[in-house]
Amino acid sequence: MKQFVVFGLGSFGEAVATELVELGHEVLGVDNNLEKVDLLKDVLTKVVKVDITDEKVLKELGVKNFDAAIVSLGTDLEASILITIMLKEIGVRHVITKANSLLHGKVLEKIGSDRVVYPERDEGIRIARSLIMPNVKNQMELSQKYSLIEIAALPVFCEKTLEELDLPGKYGVTLLAIRRGNQFTFSPTPKHTISENENLILVGENKKIDQLITKQKASKKNK
Repeated sequence: MKQFVVFGLGSFGEAVATELVELGHEVLGVDNNLEKVDLLKDVLTKVVKVDITDEKVLKELGVKNFDAAIVSLGTDLEASILITIMLKEIGVRHVITKANSLLHGKVLEKIGSDRVVYPERDEGIRIARSLIMPNVKNQMELSQKYSLIEIAALPVFCEKTLEELDLPGKYGVTLLAIRRGNQFTFSPTPKHTISENENLILVGENKKIDQLITKQKASKKNK
């Protein structure tokens, strides 16, 4: 069991906090809005209403002892930057901060945030990809640079062996597994032939995955 502290209990902060509790971990929720605190007092391990920009208050909460801190303060950019700085100075091991723009994110990276997340941007990217490439079944961002994606076998892949496809060489992505129904085949052999009822689980740089999507869209237009 790990311990987490979530600053800001808006939609993103609440979602992260409640999911961590569901996964069996302890979560301290912190917000300066009494209504949000009351709403989650019976859901999270503990919820407190305090001035989250007061460094003395942060130290009294014992945030240094938590496994990670998540900073999600909506549109209050100044407060998110200030709290991130204070948490790193206090010695919190891992600080994850929500950014509202690329500029905001760059500032957070400069001041020491261990991970910057862009929920609205990432959701927009997922929706766009699903519209462009219906073959996408699931995807998960591993970092700002890499993602894991599950796609239904593309028509241009079917009836070809993995050796012929050469996914790392031609597309710059790595095949982790193949799923057929509920059955998974990990590290399939180069001689495995892809069929239309299989899903491919791939990992790679976001730009390479985007290129794969673009190539697939282009191949459909040319048919």
